[in-house]
Amino acid sequence: MKRLIISEILYWIIAAISVFKVIQNWTFSRQKAYLFIVFGVVSVFMALFRRHFRNKHYNSKSGNS
Repeated sequence: MKRLIISEILYWIIAAISVFKVIQNWTFSRQKAYLFIVFGVVSVFMALFRRHFRNKHYNSKSGNS
């Protein structure tokens, strides 16, 4: 269970770093900025995906007890 929370937090950290890099690279290199936008969107999607399955796993465990 702890591993699922840690991986979710890591995805949120990657998303935050990606947003920072987008802001940093927007005026200098638009191609890099677009790449980091994609990384940010994918990492937010993966964090939400992990949260959904973590909650699903937790609810199935508590329902069987």
